[in-house]
Amino acid sequence: MKEFNINNLVRKNILELQPYISFRDHNEFENPVLLDANESPYGDFNRYPDSTQKNLKQKISRIKNISPDQIAIGNGSDELIDLVIKVFCEPKKNSILMMNPSFAMYGFYASINENKVVKLNLNENFEIVKDDFLNVIKDDQLKVFFLCSPNNPTGNSIEDIEFYVKIFNGIVVVDEAYIEFSGKESCIELLEKYPNLIVLQTFSKAWGMAGARVGVAYASKEIIKLINTIKAPYNVNSLSLNSVIKSIDNHEQLNDNIKNTLIEKFWLQNEFQNIDCIKKIYPSDANFFLIEFGNVEKVYQKLLENEILTSKRSPQIADCIRINIGNRKENIRLINVLKQCETL
Repeated sequence: MKEFNINNLVRKNILELQPYISFRDHNEFENPVLLDANESPYGDFNRYPDSTQKNLKQKISRIKNISPDQIAIGNGSDELIDLVIKVFCEPKKNSILMMNPSFAMYGFYASINENKVVKLNLNENFEIVKDDFLNVIKDDQLKVFFLCSPNNPTGNSIEDIEFYVKIFNGIVVVDEAYIEFSGKESCIELLEKYPNLIVLQTFSKAWGMAGARVGVAYASKEIIKLINTIKAPYNVNSLSLNSVIKSIDNHEQLNDNIKNTLIEKFWLQNEFQNIDCIKKIYPSDANFFLIEFGNVEKVYQKLLENEILTSKRSPQIADCIRINIGNRKENIRLINVLKQCETL
């Protein structure tokens, strides 16, 4: 990678923007009378949430060993994906790069912003071919590379991530939504070395808080400042902020969630070995399996008839269904229906 200067990558109009600043959230008061924000004086949730999310950032800072000003909080990781594209990609001009197959929302938000989506096809084992990567990044309009590891929907971790961060002459976003299940080291450890790196994590998966919609971006202070400049002032509500803070305080629950998920994952994998309609189980470092079936359409419909909802990835990934790990009761129900599919 060439010498990095963040200002060379940011859209010029974004550099000129002034962020919304809540006077209340940027100052300390002991017993204020709050008459500044046209709120109602009545109700349980009558006050706007902290626009800076400082309490949550302090909590995350301690468990991740990273400065609070290197943390941005989003209304789910989706909002952060959207904001990154808006910061760095000029509409109708710049492009993003994403793996194929991978999380569809990278391309979705790029398309909304009128940015071209360049897809880097993975090999038969869903790994990046480095020569293909080196060839595609010759395009000087590429500004952001979204790299999902463990990858959704394939489940595998991407090897040698540092190589791609080092080589790509733009912003690399490593989406670690499933990192807690993998046992791999987070790329947060690389932030000091690579100023073009952004790491995304979420409270939706291992933390069991998908309904709260809270995602986290870790990056340099300069990148975080840019994200905070263009985010909505009160983008995460008080209920979600308080719920996540309580979950962090009860950190043992995270360990229990991961442990129980991995126990069920091992149980399911053993059960899958005895089901004839399953042709292949792809290696997974996540809380789901990508599975190839002999008659994928009939299997999918049979599951649906029994009100078991799964994610059919065919035809993009031929004959495959992505199935995430449930609790034991749900997993037994899944296995029983799959056994009925053996004669389809």
